[in-house]
Amino acid sequence: MRKFLVAIAAAFITFAFASCNKQAAKPAMAGPPVVPVSLAKATVENIPTEIRVIGTVEASAIVQVKSQIAGELTGVHFTEGQNVAKGDLLFDIDPRPYEDALHQAEAAVERDRAQIAQAEATLAQNNAQARYAESDAKLQSDLRQGGLTSRSQFDQSQANADAAKAVTRATQASIDSARAALNADTAAVAAAKLNLIYCQIHAPISGRTGNLLVHGGNLVKVNDVPLVVIHQVSPIFVNFSAPEQHLPAIRRLSANHKLGVRVESKDDPGRSASGYLTVIDNTVDNTTGTIHLKATFVNHDGMLWPGQFVTAVLTLDTVDNATVVPSEAVQNGQQGQYVYAVGADNAVQIRPVQVARALGNRTIIAKGVSPGDTVVVDGQLMLFPGAHVKPVDASKVGTGSL
Repeated sequence: MRKFLVAIAAAFITFAFASCNKQAAKPAMAGPPVVPVSLAKATVENIPTEIRVIGTVEASAIVQVKSQIAGELTGVHFTEGQNVAKGDLLFDIDPRPYEDALHQAEAAVERDRAQIAQAEATLAQNNAQARYAESDAKLQSDLRQGGLTSRSQFDQSQANADAAKAVTRATQASIDSARAALNADTAAVAAAKLNLIYCQIHAPISGRTGNLLVHGGNLVKVNDVPLVVIHQVSPIFVNFSAPEQHLPAIRRLSANHKLGVRVESKDDPGRSASGYLTVIDNTVDNTTGTIHLKATFVNHDGMLWPGQFVTAVLTLDTVDNATVVPSEAVQNGQQGQYVYAVGADNAVQIRPVQVARALGNRTIIAKGVSPGDTVVVDGQLMLFPGAHVKPVDASKVGTGSL
């Protein structure tokens, strides 16, 4: 029994010694893991104050092309959706009825001129006869005073003189009437020539034509249905509204210089156009608390299209020397907004911040971050105060690869 107990004790001692060697061979427990994150530095920038709203594009002019005369539409000189310049020929209307009217008016003018010439010749003859009758009446008056002529001869000479004057006045009246007729017929000639000009319809503005609304061969009436509608797209307008609280700044700044407006296409975010503010509405919309604004764009490349929705960016004053961090660095917590700031030892700490304004993928920090501070942009879910980080590419954050 003694030997048996000695053997068991020896085996226990051997097992215990082996266990101690294994424990001694184990490495010391490693510290907390290093978290891979994406980092960025806070920078100092001059940031413009911008108002971003949705706007609608509007043609700077819309003209419904109508006929100013009645007749048959004989020619169409453009294709639907074509860009036309001011003065380009668009339509032809049958000119033959208006050519005939012009010829008639011109003939009436020639007739009036002939009548005037004839009446003027008659007036010259009547004036000569009136002068002779007046001279004879004077002679008979002198003879009557000397008792050398009879009463009847004196009266006859006076009557002849009065009759000659009356004929002269009648002839002069006929000349005046003929001249009035000449003026009326001359106006008829001008109207006929104008109607003949209206037989060709030219583009009143430069722009883009829409659908052809009346086809060739149809009869058109005066100022009836439009034949085509033209939208002027260069320059072009963008209508948008800004919150009422920005109105004082908009009015103050626009009084000194033209405020720049940039629009971005919703279909092509990388494409933009630059213009300037041209209209500030004269009243605030009480229902929405906004002020209506209008900007003008040259639109040479045709980027903007009437009726299109765009993002309008109105640039006001500029915030100088602003501390800026990527917007992804700012986190929201129960105590407010904060960032993870990285120290020299790559340990992070939570730093509360006061945000002045967010501008898309950038945020202006009013308090809490200084220029040059390093902040975590991606990978915050694995962080805690005091955690150590290792900067990696943003594509590797969260993949477990260091």
